Amino acid sequence: MNLSVQLAPANTRGLLLANPVITASGTFGYGIEYQDLFDIQRLGAIVCKGTTLEPWEGNPQPRIAETASGVLNSIGLQNIGVDALIDEKAPIWAGWRVPVIVNIAGETIDDYARLAERLYNVAGISGLEVNISCPNISAGGAEFGTTPEAAAAVTTAVKKATSQPVIVKLTPNTGDIVAVAMAVAEAGADAISLINTLKGMAIDVRTQRPILGNLYGGLSGPAIKPVALHMVYQVAGAVRVPVIGCGGISTSSDALEFIMVGASAVQVGTANLTSPRAALDVLEGIEQFMQDEGVGDLAELIGTARE
Repeated sequence: MNLSVQLAPANTRGLLLANPVITASGTFGYGIEYQDLFDIQRLGAIVCKGTTLEPWEGNPQPRIAETASGVLNSIGLQNIGVDALIDEKAPIWAGWRVPVIVNIAGETIDDYARLAERLYNVAGISGLEVNISCPNISAGGAEFGTTPEAAAAVTTAVKKATSQPVIVKLTPNTGDIVAVAMAVAEAGADAISLINTLKGMAIDVRTQRPILGNLYGGLSGPAIKPVALHMVYQVAGAVRVPVIGCGGISTSSDALEFIMVGASAVQVGTANLTSPRAALDVLEGIEQFMQDEGVGDLAELIGTARE
């Protein structure tokens, strides 16, 4: 049974995954935190939390608010910065079998280019995920993902700075996600991942104030799956590069839905916060489904719901 997937077929380096299950940025730390809980080497890939040029403290507390069938988060990309990542995390990743993809974010286009330059040819880093979709930082982030022109400009700058595989992560908070996807694909993205969180907020009726310290945050979890699935369906039908589906995936059935609408791989995000081995459960469920249905190759399932 072949579950492997090539996420960067047009890139000379390629990005070959043993299977299509990836952990989503911001929900799995640096992967190191989970390695004693289950065999993380069985995963297709790990995307580390968003990384910036300098360490970021993130947004004020509270940063998390539970909602019906989901969660609002306003972490604000708290992270150790790119230098500490290279010095402290990458040497550990270099000894792993599972590929690690670094999610990068910035306030300017130049920030993204400089991050790509710093991470170029660092052992232990298999690719970059360009975050133009974070909704809860004051500058940059999702601002670059709302228009095709801005998204393409960031993608072009990153591609000029590195030959590593580049995945661009899209925001659903835009008027035309298909146009944005087509623009980043034309600008050279090796793959596209979608969606990031939807903007949302919650109010404490007793204090009559927003629950989150940043007032609003990003909604994730099962509540957004139908929205994410539709957007992946749209984008997979419009671009020729591989698409990675993300948004509300908690079970193998969820993941298979995304694959069947055209995703080559999937990312498991919020589910990691409730069950540390959620991604492995999703993988094992896909394997069981393929065995039960007599499917010998994952490629046989990609896009079947489009036919």
